[in-house]
Amino acid sequence: MSLEFHENVSLKQYNSFGFDVSARFFAVLESADQLNDVRAFAHDNDIEVLFIGGGSNLVLAADLDQLVVVNRIKGVQIVDGQNGEVLVTAGGGEEWHPFVRWTLEQGVYGLENLSLIPGTVGAAPIQNIGAYGVEIKDRMVSLEAFDLETGTQVCFDCCDCQFEYRDSLFKSRFPGRYLITSVTFALSREFRPILHYGGISQQLEARGITSPEPVQLSDLICEVRNTKLPQPGLLGNAGSFFKNPVISVQQAEQLQKDFPQMVVFDDKPGCSKLAAGWLIDQLGWKGRREGDAGVYEKQALVLVNHGEATGADIIELAGEIQADVYKQYGVMLEIEPRCYP
Repeated sequence: MSLEFHENVSLKQYNSFGFDVSARFFAVLESADQLNDVRAFAHDNDIEVLFIGGGSNLVLAADLDQLVVVNRIKGVQIVDGQNGEVLVTAGGGEEWHPFVRWTLEQGVYGLENLSLIPGTVGAAPIQNIGAYGVEIKDRMVSLEAFDLETGTQVCFDCCDCQFEYRDSLFKSRFPGRYLITSVTFALSREFRPILHYGGISQQLEARGITSPEPVQLSDLICEVRNTKLPQPGLLGNAGSFFKNPVISVQQAEQLQKDFPQMVVFDDKPGCSKLAAGWLIDQLGWKGRREGDAGVYEKQALVLVNHGEATGADIIELAGEIQADVYKQYGVMLEIEPRCYP
């Protein structure tokens, strides 16, 4: 089936902030076989391609003079391996949270801590999504991707993806070059819950649950996320807007001397990680707004669109927060979503 291309299409329903910007050209991809059509169209029109999934990690500041392609490649497959290991492959256009819940329905476990993260399967490896002690790199075996430069399908093992904290080869080294068509995960028929992160064990104890079932754990994580993060359909946002900054152990120790209540976590050797939300909250940003661009009242790490904010408004607000944090703590916050143009 050939791919249909459209001109001057509003992207309001394709980005979780709800910014009403337009793409010069637009297409919805339903099969990997259509990717050569994308490449040919881009070449013939001398235009760049922007692949998007659920649009939950985008800040669109203006109309895009690009071909925007939405990944809707579907399909799931399960193959049982040895010793209880299960290989699950999902199309890049599958919605992430329904996919996680589907794995639980099939009796395979390992993704439950990543419940309710917005976006698609194909977008998940790009920034190595993670929550409550689990990251994509911990569960992924390999992925298939289309190389827009060469027109070929390429397989990446997990170790090839250069995963870091909220980062990967696809985000930092080759942004826009690859479209992830499918991802394969190594999961298990044996449930091994990870409960030590983010107060999950305390939340379970408060509910009188000592040995949670997989769906119970997923439900709890959904509940906790809903208390901290607004649903994009009700209040436009892209989830956590800033990465937790990684700094040297020496700088972290000095900051803790100056600010004894500062939240600090161990990171890779020689480094510590700070809680960006804590830094922002301490400076009084939580709940503040400038026009319709604001900081969520329940979580300082989330910037929101109260209705008519533009992408430029959100980026301007983010810049003010970055400057304030740097002035107080000497730490520069890094924006997590991709900003265009």
